[in-house]
Amino acid sequence: MSRFTRRRFLGTTSALLGDLSLPTRLAKALNEPAPSNDLTLWYEKPATQWIDALPIGNGRLGAMVFGGGEDGAFHKELLQFNEDTLWSGQPRDGNNRDAKNHLAAIRAAVLEQQDYHLADQLCRKMQGLFAESYQPLGNLRLDLTHSGPSKNFRRQLDLDTACVTSSYEVEGVHFRREAFVSAPDQVLVLRVTASEPHQINGVLTLDGPLQKTVKALTDNRLLLTGKAAAHVAGAGHPHSEQPVTHSDEIGAGMYFASIVEVHVEGGTATASANPTGITIANATSFTVLVTAATGYRGFQLKPDLSLDEITVNAKRQLEAAATKPFATLYMRHLEDYRRLFRRVSLNLGSPNTTKPTDQRLKEFAASPDPSLLALYFQYGRYLLISSSRPGSQPANLQGIWNYQVTPPWSSNWTANINIQMNYWHAETTNLSECTGPLFDLIDGLSKTGAITAEETYGLPGWCSHHNIDIWRASNPVGEGVGSPTWANWCMSGPWLCAHLYEHYLFTRNREFLRTRAYPLMKGAAEFCLAWLIEDGKGHLTTCPSESTENNFLAPDGKPAMTSAGCTMDMALTRELFANCSAAAKELGIDADFAAKLDAAVTRLIPYQIGRYGQLQEWSIDFEEATPGQRHMSHMYPLYPGNQISPRRTPELARAARVSLERRLANGGAYTGWSRAWAIAFWSRLLDGDKAWESLSMLMQHSTNINLFDTHPSGKTSIFQIDGNFGTTAAIAELLLQSHEGTIDLLPALPTACPEGSVRGLRARGGLEIDLRWARGKLVDCTIRPDVTGSHNLRPPQGQTIATIRNGAKPISFTNRLDGSYLARLEAGRTYRLSFSSLTT
Repeated sequence: MSRFTRRRFLGTTSALLGDLSLPTRLAKALNEPAPSNDLTLWYEKPATQWIDALPIGNGRLGAMVFGGGEDGAFHKELLQFNEDTLWSGQPRDGNNRDAKNHLAAIRAAVLEQQDYHLADQLCRKMQGLFAESYQPLGNLRLDLTHSGPSKNFRRQLDLDTACVTSSYEVEGVHFRREAFVSAPDQVLVLRVTASEPHQINGVLTLDGPLQKTVKALTDNRLLLTGKAAAHVAGAGHPHSEQPVTHSDEIGAGMYFASIVEVHVEGGTATASANPTGITIANATSFTVLVTAATGYRGFQLKPDLSLDEITVNAKRQLEAAATKPFATLYMRHLEDYRRLFRRVSLNLGSPNTTKPTDQRLKEFAASPDPSLLALYFQYGRYLLISSSRPGSQPANLQGIWNYQVTPPWSSNWTANINIQMNYWHAETTNLSECTGPLFDLIDGLSKTGAITAEETYGLPGWCSHHNIDIWRASNPVGEGVGSPTWANWCMSGPWLCAHLYEHYLFTRNREFLRTRAYPLMKGAAEFCLAWLIEDGKGHLTTCPSESTENNFLAPDGKPAMTSAGCTMDMALTRELFANCSAAAKELGIDADFAAKLDAAVTRLIPYQIGRYGQLQEWSIDFEEATPGQRHMSHMYPLYPGNQISPRRTPELARAARVSLERRLANGGAYTGWSRAWAIAFWSRLLDGDKAWESLSMLMQHSTNINLFDTHPSGKTSIFQIDGNFGTTAAIAELLLQSHEGTIDLLPALPTACPEGSVRGLRARGGLEIDLRWARGKLVDCTIRPDVTGSHNLRPPQGQTIATIRNGAKPISFTNRLDGSYLARLEAGRTYRLSFSSLTT
């Protein structure tokens, strides 16, 4: 028996202040007040199913912490964990080489014959291979032995520390488990402590759905190895009755390895068998470190690293982390995480923190709880920090958390709204660095997408469709059986490029614009420019064109999908061309290309108002076949776009409102992410009370007890993270908007939130803004510019700006006819605004 008495791992996070050897900065960090008094999700029972567990992550490694056993036992613990590069498959060309031979016939069917059913059939002949799936890695299980019954259980996720804690009591002894995933040290950490010495006895085991072996390397170290599937058929795949294909061929599915090491204080650790694990005896506390590595080498390279090489990589990570005391690991994690999280605080009234989160959620309809929405807002920021960091993969449909080999929609990047929604809040809520993985993905797509543009369409530039995997699949999926309304939609490139330009608008980083954003935007614009064709009526159109996942009634009264010039196509093309032209002019390059884009914009099919006064979804005023469709793609120019607004385009804004009302009246927004989009629409329509109604619906019908967004699927609901992110973005839009070139302060404050404050929101132009309001009126505003410039500032309706001060010094500003105020603000200074109410 080997004995591990690593004294450097002594102490729980809650007891660290008593250790005088700790660095001063850790003691200071633990003493600092949280930015809000409601940053904790807490429960009185463990999770007994995956969807109720609590998430932790560092962008690359993620874990769902149950806080107990799947049977509800307090003395057990289960952490299901993932590594963000563990995917099925390998690089391959998924394009259908015969696709472009059908393009002319599709266009003739739509534009000449108006045979939309024939167009649907022909579109299926353009479809290529399905994309691959994100995979689960392992399960860390702990089973402790106690001499008596357990009581006073509590599990919680503290958003201010990014740490999940479970605690309970057995015969006067308090047991505590704490888990976090460190970004600076790339390790998952589990800490178990008892309030009395030598009280911890139990077994730690490791397993996984894709495992090949689990073995003890030493008395305190376990190794899990396995291999991802060579192929996992996606949803709708023609072979999905047998969806998983395994292979022993090197590179046909990647190998992976995970190593667990246990450091025991006051007791012993011993390798055990049946099952393979580590037995812990008579310990006062112990710390578990978990690392993982995969055979992924890049989206263009076969994942053919040997298992030995992968194991060495996992071992290297582990040994680097193991040199640091637990206190240092925790301190480094805390400082890194809080650098991002504490930039923003939101208070929407006094919280009821005496009730567990699931009870607060259950009572929301009968007892509205604005502070629970503030917690939900910060949870969205927490989830992005945990699932998207520089160097990681972007947040997918489930962030980085997945326990299934065949997850819903492959847990991939669905690009007809979902991956974009994942990043809607990144800039506004001060998490700009977290967008890096998204931009890496776009860069990779521009390479695979150039092949797709040529092989599928015979066109220049690059394009991508609705399903993306780690191999940067850009082709139209479907293999001849996919519905064209999702499989053949080819406009995700322009939508993704909008995030590149938005990043520039928020940061004013010209180097980013010049070296990274503009080349990608230009490539997408080159494809779109070549994709446009004459519609025979003097306009440029797209064909085939799909309004994502929706259909219409063809002249014969039957549903059809494929037409020409859908509103969303026009919106995305118009936006991309305008952004690309503006970027070229800002950089002083490509004047001729910008002129071509400007000329093309003037000939695009304009937005149209249909028979019901609605914003048309298609260029022809078709009747909707699915009037309650969750996708509302024709509303893109209202949000996240900026081409429709109540102030600049009031008629189109009214039409957009009619479209939204009709969609909701017919049962639309029944998924969490769709409801989040509706909240954002109401925010842009400046109707805070309607936004509040949708927020209430979200909490009642689309939110799980751990505040995960849900998506109905048959008789059950599944987790889909985009609704969490989209709602966080929509709440920010209620408080601050800057998309029209004006900084709008409290543009759509719900009457249900008369008191509150927010600190650290970001506005376009490089501004950081704090707001405080009382009795529904803005009381204070603080602005911290990163870039010197002139800004139009608009106070809430019924208020005026009385003064703007830089310290004690007032600065001059100009009252504009549109109700805004023009002021020049200098970088590095802090400005305070005061307000007056208009007299009636």
